[in-house]
Amino acid sequence: MQTSYTLTAKILHWLMAAIFIFVWYVGFYTNHFIASDTDPSIPTLIGLHKNIATTIIFLFCIRLFWRYTHPAPELPDTMSKSMKRIAHIAHILLYVVLIAMPITGCLFSWSANHHVPVLYLFNLPDLIQANPKLEDIVAPIHIYLSWIVAIMIVGHIAAALKHRFIDKDNVLKSMMFK
Repeated sequence: MQTSYTLTAKILHWLMAAIFIFVWYVGFYTNHFIASDTDPSIPTLIGLHKNIATTIIFLFCIRLFWRYTHPAPELPDTMSKSMKRIAHIAHILLYVVLIAMPITGCLFSWSANHHVPVLYLFNLPDLIQANPKLEDIVAPIHIYLSWIVAIMIVGHIAAALKHRFIDKDNVLKSMMFK
């Protein structure tokens, strides 16, 4: 029985977590701590946010393929069937939100007539034309999703810590580097 995730799965997990938390913070900081829409640092911060966040699309595709070809370790027998079901649903929802965030971000940028850069190397092809009506729809969705995913990540961390310190099982250890 497999008791740990593969090294590739661990690297993808922690890399995506670090990227996601970083770009979330940059977006949050830009929206909530910049005093004026005309602040000269805004384009730099938004550019940083987009250049790093777009890597999540590529990493997500790799991670999904890897997860499909390398199943996760079994959850501990000490977990009830309902708790295992909740854990699986929570992971699926995390995957959905992890891909929905960059997709809505791209739609937000394109609809506002901005390019979507990747690591300062190239731009993703503009898949839609500028569309203020779509921007009015997608912008709040992107922002609401950012709050939803923040809550989900806090819940994910809390569940991992519960497994480590209360349940004292190997769930957290299975995603840690040895």
